[in-house]
Amino acid sequence: MQRIVNELVEDPVYAPVIMLRTVDDEITKTNPVVTEAEPSAALQSAVGDRKVAIEYADFALDGEESKPYLVVGSFIDLNIDYELYAFYPLDSQQDTIGLLRTNLALAGVALVLLLGVIAALVTRLVVTPVREAARTSQRLAAGLLHERMEVRGSDDLARLAGSFNLMAENLQSQIGRLEEMSMMQRRFTSDVSHELRTPLATMRMAADLLYDNRDDFDPVAKRSTELLQHEIDRFEDLLQELLEISRFDSGFASLEVDAVDVGRIADDVVEGLSHLAGECGVAVTVAKPARRVIAEVDPRRVQRILRNLVANAIEHAEGGPVEVTVAEGDTAMAVAVRDHGVGLKPGHADRVFDRFWRADPSRNRKTGGTGLGLAISLEDAKLHSGTLQATGAPGEGTLFVLTLPLQSGNRVITSPIPLRLDRPATTAPAAAPDDQEAPHAPQD
Repeated sequence: MQRIVNELVEDPVYAPVIMLRTVDDEITKTNPVVTEAEPSAALQSAVGDRKVAIEYADFALDGEESKPYLVVGSFIDLNIDYELYAFYPLDSQQDTIGLLRTNLALAGVALVLLLGVIAALVTRLVVTPVREAARTSQRLAAGLLHERMEVRGSDDLARLAGSFNLMAENLQSQIGRLEEMSMMQRRFTSDVSHELRTPLATMRMAADLLYDNRDDFDPVAKRSTELLQHEIDRFEDLLQELLEISRFDSGFASLEVDAVDVGRIADDVVEGLSHLAGECGVAVTVAKPARRVIAEVDPRRVQRILRNLVANAIEHAEGGPVEVTVAEGDTAMAVAVRDHGVGLKPGHADRVFDRFWRADPSRNRKTGGTGLGLAISLEDAKLHSGTLQATGAPGEGTLFVLTLPLQSGNRVITSPIPLRLDRPATTAPAAAPDDQEAPHAPQD
């Protein structure tokens, strides 16, 4: 037994602690000698039943720190029955597990770093071109038509960048042609308008001479002279509007600002159109505050805007009343023109200011309009840094609201008159009895 114990202890790999004891629990030999080497009761019970058993446990032998051991117990049947217990230290296994844990941790960190590098590469190769395409698209939308994407390599993203650049070039080319055509159209309109002024002046002198002597003509020639005079007047109005449009297009339109009473301008416009209102059977009323509404505006342009709006309202009122309202806010003034005639179809409120556009070209027109009046009015309002809006509904009439800043150079934030048909346009601040305007009744 001593020889067996010595052979086990001298194991060069594990060098276990061997405990040899008798079945009556007497420890007879421990090699090497330790002060404490006691397996668990369960292991001793299993070995006592003549079995080979093992267990893992922590022991502190000879004052050492507690460390894990593998305990193997076996029964030896001799003249004296022995129980042999071998305590195999697991230091090397613990070191191996620690090294494996460290390697796994390092491998995890390396894997995370590798994933970060891969993500950065993917971002650089995929996301960056997409972001560049988005930024280039935004610049193109902002009008920078010369912007292009950089083509790198020959992959799908490179082909996408090439297609995008080709699209941008075609778009720039098309827009360039449209701008050139628009410029040619504006130049043509301006040139024709200026060139027609000389023959029109000659025609005007001849027509005025004939018109002044129309009473000496026979009825047919007299009527022809009156028609000629009327059509020359219309032609002259059209020419003036074309010249005004060409000034807006070329950027030469300017304001001659003066502090004026807007309510007085509204009264003058309504009075000037009283004959037209009488012919159409339309009553035109003006509601304005008791206090004068003084604004720094171009009187000529404001008068032209109101004349266009009131004449348009009279023409489409279908015999109903036309209400002109003047109101004043903290920083802006507004003039609303409301009729109760045919109204506007859905979608027409945004098109009434288009040039040469008419909601119903087949209507009999008293004023002989050219289709440029509202377009010029909108440009006049923008020139004042104001707004001109319209709304309407079929059978409920139309409402136009002109809003201009009280002081020149300011911008309109809110309008004193809301753009709503359900709100009567005449709900302006009450006027004083002495200043209340009488309705302009139709004239025979």
